[in-house]
Amino acid sequence: MSEKNPIKPYTHHAKYYETDQMGIVHHSNYIRWMEEARMDAMNQFGISYRRMEESGIISPVVSVSCQYKSMVHFDDTVQIQAKVVKYNGVRLDLEYEVTDSTTGELRTRGTSTHCFLDREGRVISLKRDQPEVHERFRQMLVRRD
Repeated sequence: MSEKNPIKPYTHHAKYYETDQMGIVHHSNYIRWMEEARMDAMNQFGISYRRMEESGIISPVVSVSCQYKSMVHFDDTVQIQAKVVKYNGVRLDLEYEVTDSTTGELRTRGTSTHCFLDREGRVISLKRDQPEVHERFRQMLVRRD
């Protein structure tokens, strides 16, 4: 059984300000890149985070992790493949792989977990409260063939 990920990779070009004195990307930037890839994935499926917030829904990070495999340097270009591995309307779990755009070498693996809250900070179900958005998140799930 294979997996089919409906999300296209996000491309990021490492900037000078993201590096340390050795020209290596600082570890904190990978978390930012994962967030960029998540926002890009949502946009691919017509989910605007801005519109979600305007309608009273926020999606905070519950947990995040990153395993560094090899270094990214200034001026490198990487592909960040986001993958929705679990979604139930209340919780969203993603995995990320950061690979070198030229060599395909794995640089970093990461995960993030998010929930959905209303303006008062109460957990909500998108399935119940925003069925159209819920369906779009469901479409982002990795399909098993």
